[in-house]
Amino acid sequence: MTTKKKVVIKIYMNDQMSRSKALKIAVCVSGVEAAAFQGQDQIVVTGERVDPVQLTSKLRKNFCHAELVSVGPVEEKKEEKKEQKKEQKKEEPIGGFPHCCEMRSINEPCQDPPCSIM
Repeated sequence: MTTKKKVVIKIYMNDQMSRSKALKIAVCVSGVEAAAFQGQDQIVVTGERVDPVQLTSKLRKNFCHAELVSVGPVEEKKEEKKEQKKEQKKEEPIGGFPHCCEMRSINEPCQDPPCSIM
């Protein structure tokens, strides 16, 4: 299993047209899943099998100066972790009671035989 990479490249761009051209070039490289701008002169590319050297050299052909800033694994967002924790909490029975007795009142008898309350 390959991990996702996050590649940050610094490109000197003058106008909006050159920014859109840089995105088109970055997305055309094999293995790229997403590309976005970070600030005025950096482009962030994520993907599984991205070759940072190939990506930088393609951008250099069109923009003359492209500098590879960093390459590293993509970090999981905290929101995704929180959602996973919420799902785990929903699966656990409330108050430690089995699922059959969660919604019943104390006076009602339990219909399922494995219930340990009554």
